[in-house]
Amino acid sequence: MQKKILWIGLALILAGSLQVKAQYDKQDSTYRKFFVGSTLFLLGNFATTNNPEFVQLNLGHRITGKDVISLELITWKYAWPLGINPIFNQAYGTPEEKFPGYVREYGIGLAYQRFFWKGLYVAVHVMPMWQTFMNDNGVKIDNGFHIFNTNRVGYHIKLFKDRFFIEPSLGIAGRPFHTEMPDGFKQKDDKWPKYTFEFGLHFGFNL
Repeated sequence: MQKKILWIGLALILAGSLQVKAQYDKQDSTYRKFFVGSTLFLLGNFATTNNPEFVQLNLGHRITGKDVISLELITWKYAWPLGINPIFNQAYGTPEEKFPGYVREYGIGLAYQRFFWKGLYVAVHVMPMWQTFMNDNGVKIDNGFHIFNTNRVGYHIKLFKDRFFIEPSLGIAGRPFHTEMPDGFKQKDDKWPKYTFEFGLHFGFNL
């Protein structure tokens, strides 16, 4: 947990120390319209507890200098309820709150960003996710489905002559809809909220 906080702090310090430039000008026809990227959550794959085996690929298109859409491909697994915030809640990772197994998910999401001032933006991410529930022996016990939604406020920072960028953000993430979980999973999940606060740091390469 301390490592996650350290990484987030270093990223935000780096972002604050860089020269901030205006977001892509509406009249500028030379900006790069396509990009690929991912998220700082990849660092979670170094965790020794609840390793998420996390993979995310973002494919983005700048419709205008202020409007951006992205396709997000993601897979991960988790053994504790998503409503437990891993940064602020010590219940995360405890045996008492662990599922009787884990959940593996695959999702294809759509994100929309709207820039308002320089690099300041708001974004909405909506991702349908297909779930496989596994017991502690790695045996499949059920399937499920939920919609994972994140609302963000962030800042786009250009790096290396606009070849790369990072986007530190604050967000609220949760599940407005999900199918019923199997017994054991449901009882743990019902104890926690459907939405939680999160830090974010997306990064990308402009094509």
